Amino acid sequence: MTAPEREARLARLERLRAAGVDPFRAMRFDGATPAAELVRRFEGAPSDVVGGVAAAGRLVLLRVKGRAAFAHLRDRTGDIQIYCQQDRLGEAAYLRVRDGVSLGDIVGVRGDLQRTRTGELTVFCDQVEVLSKALLPLPEKFHGLQDVEARYRQRYLDLIVHPESRRRFEARARITQGMRDHLHRKGFIEVETPVLQPLYGGAAARPFVTHHNTLGRDLYLRVSDELYLKRLIVGGMERVYEIAKDFRNEGIDRFHNPEFTMMECYQAYADYTDMMRLVEEMLSELAVAATGSPRVTYQGRAVDFGRPWTRLPLLEAIERHAGVDVSGMDRGGLAGVCERLGLDHEPAMGEGGLLDVIFSSLVEPRLEEPTFVVDYPVETTALAKRHRADPRLVERFEPFVFGREIGNAFSELNDPLDQRARMEEQRRLLAAGDLEAQPLDEDFLEAMEHGMPPTGGLGLGVDRLVMFLTDAPTIRDVLLFPQMREAPGVRP
Repeated sequence: MTAPEREARLARLERLRAAGVDPFRAMRFDGATPAAELVRRFEGAPSDVVGGVAAAGRLVLLRVKGRAAFAHLRDRTGDIQIYCQQDRLGEAAYLRVRDGVSLGDIVGVRGDLQRTRTGELTVFCDQVEVLSKALLPLPEKFHGLQDVEARYRQRYLDLIVHPESRRRFEARARITQGMRDHLHRKGFIEVETPVLQPLYGGAAARPFVTHHNTLGRDLYLRVSDELYLKRLIVGGMERVYEIAKDFRNEGIDRFHNPEFTMMECYQAYADYTDMMRLVEEMLSELAVAATGSPRVTYQGRAVDFGRPWTRLPLLEAIERHAGVDVSGMDRGGLAGVCERLGLDHEPAMGEGGLLDVIFSSLVEPRLEEPTFVVDYPVETTALAKRHRADPRLVERFEPFVFGREIGNAFSELNDPLDQRARMEEQRRLLAAGDLEAQPLDEDFLEAMEHGMPPTGGLGLGVDRLVMFLTDAPTIRDVLLFPQMREAPGVRP
């Protein structure tokens, strides 16, 4: 934008004020009907004119021809054309529109709804009010906001000029509401747990650290709300869930943002097979809520969320897709496999971390159809119950679709002695330099020693799920304000 463009808009503002119109005055605009509702009202009307309608929104198109002007008004539901005619408005009111209004302004209109000679549904205006003046122009009409980074940094402009972006976030709202509705029908209650935690836990992740001045202590932004939700299970709240922001001090890429949304739910007297059924039922419903069908297409690939999911044991998946039998391998053997296959790994990683490197690199991208990868070696998971048929494994599954993991679930460990032993091992890994290992949480262990019922737990990544259900190529497309690297000359 050049300085003269802004100056020209300021001059229009002064002309409005000189005519006695302050577009920033305290006021309201009553009776505005959304554009989509105006269309429905007209289609159901007995005549070809609907009188006395009102609409309000942003001007996204404006054509002035002498004593008349056409414009398109955009609100949250779509666009409606308006027609301003000097003979109908009066000369003074029309000149205020002609000389004072610019693209991007917020206006309210009243008049009659009818079709023009070309058949376009239009509000023939009897009154036009400037409700807010835009001092900066919108992006150029035909090319919009083409710079992808600019769309993320200036999301407000993206939402104005790209209706498909707004529709994606409306779909996101339907998806999260659908989660709530499904869980409420099953007797779950929504709760809130701390974002600032004295200890982080519940996931293998690096935390963000902050400091509380009054308490004089460091606190952590939660990496998961798991341990607090389990405390509520101990307290007798037998079905709980939370849709919450989690924070992990890790990389940024197509599928990862350091601030993200998870849905976690816990059900007493259940196990991981109950959580599998919950995922199958819920995701089929959410696909229909987002797309109208359980069959979803993502980046040209289609899957059916309405069909039963494949169940595939982790070790079998690695042998089948990576051609390596890792069952029974110790840390040295797994590190050797990584080195032989050229897989990057941290020197301090334990057996669980090394297995994850092998799996995520060689197996995960091949899991296109909805699949539950089940029954992980005990070293991979500090918080899951040992498998009832094989104590070397835990009752855990992760749901995969389109070659990506979208969640994590366990038969939750409720033996406090076993839990302490596994947390001690995590503490040893943390001390040895594994920055994704979890600290030992004495308060959580004390809660468990009061008795925790057998419980099934599930976490779903909301952002990644929304990506797949709205065909978004990157996680930034489903976050209103994603984290961005600092750009030269751009305010963060």
